[in-house]
Amino acid sequence: MLRATFRERLRYWFDNTMSRGTTALIGWLALISLGLILLVTALGLWLTPDEAAKHNGAPGMLWMTLMRALSPGKVASDTGSAPFVALMFVASLGGLFIVSALVGVLSNDLKSRFEELRKGRSRIIETGHIVVLGWSEQVFTIVSELAQAHASDRRSVIAILADKDKIAMEDEIRQFAGETGRTRLVCRTGRPTEPTDLDLMNLAAARSVVVLSPQGEDPDAHVIKTLLALAKRPGGHPPVVAAIAGSSNMAAARLAGGPDVHLVDSDDTASRLIVQSSRQSGMSVVCMDLLDFSDGEIYLRSDPDFTGMTYGEILPAYQTATVIGLRRAGTAMLNPPMGTVVSGSDEIIVIAHDDSMIHLAAGMPSAREESIVLVEHTGQSAERTLILNWNGRGRQVVRYLDGYVAPGSVLDIASDHPNAAVGFEGLGNLTVNVKECDTSDRYALDSLGLGLYQHVIVLSDDRYSPGHADTRTLTTLLQLRDMQSSLGERYSIVSEMHDENNRSLAEVTRADDIVISDTVIGLLLAQLAENRHLAEVFGRLFDSGGSEIYPRPAERYVRPGAPVDFASVIESARRRGETAIGYRLADRANEAPHFGVVLNPDKSRSLRLGPGDSVIVLAER
Repeated sequence: MLRATFRERLRYWFDNTMSRGTTALIGWLALISLGLILLVTALGLWLTPDEAAKHNGAPGMLWMTLMRALSPGKVASDTGSAPFVALMFVASLGGLFIVSALVGVLSNDLKSRFEELRKGRSRIIETGHIVVLGWSEQVFTIVSELAQAHASDRRSVIAILADKDKIAMEDEIRQFAGETGRTRLVCRTGRPTEPTDLDLMNLAAARSVVVLSPQGEDPDAHVIKTLLALAKRPGGHPPVVAAIAGSSNMAAARLAGGPDVHLVDSDDTASRLIVQSSRQSGMSVVCMDLLDFSDGEIYLRSDPDFTGMTYGEILPAYQTATVIGLRRAGTAMLNPPMGTVVSGSDEIIVIAHDDSMIHLAAGMPSAREESIVLVEHTGQSAERTLILNWNGRGRQVVRYLDGYVAPGSVLDIASDHPNAAVGFEGLGNLTVNVKECDTSDRYALDSLGLGLYQHVIVLSDDRYSPGHADTRTLTTLLQLRDMQSSLGERYSIVSEMHDENNRSLAEVTRADDIVISDTVIGLLLAQLAENRHLAEVFGRLFDSGGSEIYPRPAERYVRPGAPVDFASVIESARRRGETAIGYRLADRANEAPHFGVVLNPDKSRSLRLGPGDSVIVLAER
């Protein structure tokens, strides 16, 4: 084994010293400066004793040499013998290199520190903040809704951790989510799957955590790994809400997250809403109004005044809030039997514009008996439904649709997607036919005979990027609209899209409903981040097994055109075992943003519901 030479040892020591960073570099420059100053001073005292005497000897020469080293321009004013001027020039020239090197070292150090700040790698020290882990299009909806929910809270903070540049995150949120008002936004760059990066978010002091399903391949794997990292970290564990893209991964995610995690099945929720919207026009608008924080919101309220009363008796109790159910022993009951007795431990589930507006009415409002009618609902009959395009949640849509339609109904699927022809075994009410069709081709659509169908569902084709898929969907909707106008046909049209910004473009197609799947999931995550107990309520709303939202013809509840208040509408629905939560005006069905839907109206305000208008109720099928 060769022994290291003295030169190699010296160089190794020097390299290790230099690798210690800016402090070591400044130290070496200081030593070099000191050596230069002492050398020039010593030479000046030896070679130019007369000039040294004129400048107070050794102290004066030290000062002069130091000034020349720090400010090379002073050499221009030096006079004296040639050796003296030459020595001062050497000091100035050496100082020029040393000062330049010092400026470069400091500049690089400051630049690196600014880069670290730009990356957002410092630990946040907020308390009561909401943490968002991951990045997807849903983050804009979540930030916008949470900022609106905390508009009056000056200390509201949303902290985001994603594997993305901090400045880029802030710029995109500012562009797509708009101003956040009093809510402060704190972004940090890091991987949510890494425990060391999670430590940056001060999770022990957080109010809640939202885990997003990232864009790209196999997003659920990233969510599950993040849930594992959250579960294994020491310290406090705030409530966690996570979005899972595939229903098949729910069991694994539930095992990874543990009991403190509530999972949102994105595919399942979007599929249910698409099917319900295809059955009941306006359903998606009602759900969006309930999910966002700008209009009617769902609250849980304890009110001992109702103890011993029945559910049917408390329906008109609030003047500007609408009762929709009860929460008992951790279980939500929407539209329970009217004779259900309210106990002291029950929570009342209400829709209100704000929790400060939930007030009891001054006496129970009486219904106008002369305005109430009771027309029986007609039974279901077999029908035909058409699905245009296909994607991964298509089979869920078909199976949920099978649970709604009458026996003998027919579903035709028109698509050139390679996966559209498989996986339809075990259906009870539907007969499924698959047709090869390019849904963007007008002639291909004409050949389908759309006048035979009562409902048309346009899915987003997952073979294309979300933006391109929305463009193709818009083309299909325009074709359908033109065909309806030219042929005089009428069938409901429900479309699925990704980008909320495309809704305004799609309004010209006058589709009955447009389901923005990413926006719906984002709104649901924001609601659960605020109050995780609402998960039970929204789960019941989207569940086909219980009471669901139905816009039903108003003439079945009140006399068409007669003046009536909403308390009378509530009473008419109560006699059917239903809970009325609002109405929809047909002449405003194409007016954004509510498309004629009015939720939680004032009980005493007079209104007229005519032909084509609907009463929105919670009811069994």
